Amino acid sequence: MASPRPHLSRRHLILSASALAGLQGLPAGAASLMPTPRQSTGPFYPVELPLDSDNDLVQIAGRAQRAAGTILHLGGRVLGPDGRPVRGARLEIWQCDAFGVYHHARDRRGPADASFQGFGSTAAAADGAYRFRTIEPVPYPGRTPHIHFRILGPGFEPLVTQMYIAGHPLNAEDGLYQRLGERASLVTVVLEPAPDLEPQSKSGAKRGLFDIVLGPNGVPRDS
Repeated sequence: MASPRPHLSRRHLILSASALAGLQGLPAGAASLMPTPRQSTGPFYPVELPLDSDNDLVQIAGRAQRAAGTILHLGGRVLGPDGRPVRGARLEIWQCDAFGVYHHARDRRGPADASFQGFGSTAAAADGAYRFRTIEPVPYPGRTPHIHFRILGPGFEPLVTQMYIAGHPLNAEDGLYQRLGERASLVTVVLEPAPDLEPQSKSGAKRGLFDIVLGPNGVPRDS
């Protein structure tokens, strides 16, 4: 049996401030921030969570090979409409692999990448910050590239949304994205090259910042 890697995820995922240099979050205390729009959970939320469901989706415990695709270091903060961090927030993400296949029995387009976790979770820090190491999302028939998010916590209703790539040509053809109208900008993220975050990766890496703002009815009273 392969030995566990208790520190691998944390070594990769607890990024210093310099790891996301050049990306700035929403200002703390900002007034009347627009809430992140809700979107559907979709058909591919895991029926059964994987044994390894940490915030590093690229490297699965016990497997030497990492996931196919361009590595994406994705971070941000979970905030209330007043810009203050939301205490106790937990985040889940899920997405298809680099070949457009989900780890889900209903997705029969082909075998999913066994080295890609497909689902991950993490807890936001006291300042609302979170980090994921995953892959740049790719399109599949009928959908532009996206990553599903679910934010849960004590005292507020879970928020389910999707994150999209700024400037991707398929955004204009995606019905769920277009349905957002002007609010699409709130879930559209600029991805920047970040080879410094994965110096040993031949394909380099990217980074992106996705701040999530809960609506006024979805924030705990003591947040």
